[in-house]
Amino acid sequence: MHNKYSFVYILSSCKNGALYIGITNNLKRRMYEHKQQKIAGFTKKYEIHHLVYYEVFENIESAISREKQLKKWNRIWKIRLITEMNSTWKDLYYEI
Repeated sequence: MHNKYSFVYILSSCKNGALYIGITNNLKRRMYEHKQQKIAGFTKKYEIHHLVYYEVFENIESAISREKQLKKWNRIWKIRLITEMNSTWKDLYYEI
């Protein structure tokens, strides 16, 4: 996964736990930062660092559009989206 791509990702504190939606151009680096709690704010405060869902985009504009769309979704839709891709809610960080 090269830096020419952009990623929209969803983190969770645990299965069906608190969710966070973000965007990055380097998913591996960004997840490392979340896991090491190098990013102050919501994810650090609530220990949200399990990568449970992500999408890959060839341009940043598409990724930004998708991130905004997902952030408007209700919680049930987000949980369904995660479960469809990752039924056990395993941490995908170790697979990227």
